[in-house]
Formats: sequence, structure tokens, C-alpha cells
Amino acid sequence: MEHNYYVYIMASRKDGAIYIGVTNDLVKRAWEHRNKIGSQHVIKYNIFLLVYYEHFTDVAEAMLREKRLKKWHRNWKNKLIEKENPDWQDLGPQLGLDPL
Repeated sequence: MEHNYYVYIMASRKDGAIYIGVTNDLVKRAWEHRNKIGSQHVIKYNIFLLVYYEHFTDVAEAMLREKRLKKWHRNWKNKLIEKENPDWQDLGPQLGLDPL
């Protein structure tokens, strides 16, 4: 059986505050962030837009990627987001979440 893990980046706005996390249920975790459940950092800085994610089938690989991304310089993180999502659009609706 294949497992699914996601490294994701949430943002308050383009070039705003960001949060990087890992989860095995991206839709549920994005919903939790949007509904202020979980991370106090997300709540404090209004980080509710899902702007980037990567899929993994190995949890160790996903956790390693998350750890590495957190150490990146901010401009590298911005370029990663903008490569796939140049306008920092909220990806939540593509996953079935209500638009913000």
C-alpha cells in the first residue's frame, strides 16, 4: 500500500510570513490552518494560504525535505514557490477547500 506525505508551504500573502510543514493529509492540515487549529505561528501571522506543496511516499524523505527547506534562505523559498505558483495563488480550492 502506498502512503502519501506532503511538505507544504502556507503564506499570509505574497512575500509575507510563511510556514513550512509536513503532513499525511494535506487537505485536513490546510483546513486546520485556515480554521486556526494547531500552529500558533500560523494564527499569530495570519498564514492561511496554501501556496506550495510536494508529494512523497516515504515519510523519512518528506521529513528530511521539510527540515532542509526550513534552513533555506528566504529568497530561495520564494523562488521555489514562484516556480510553480508565480502569483502565490491559494491552492486550497484546487484541493476542495473553500476559497478564502
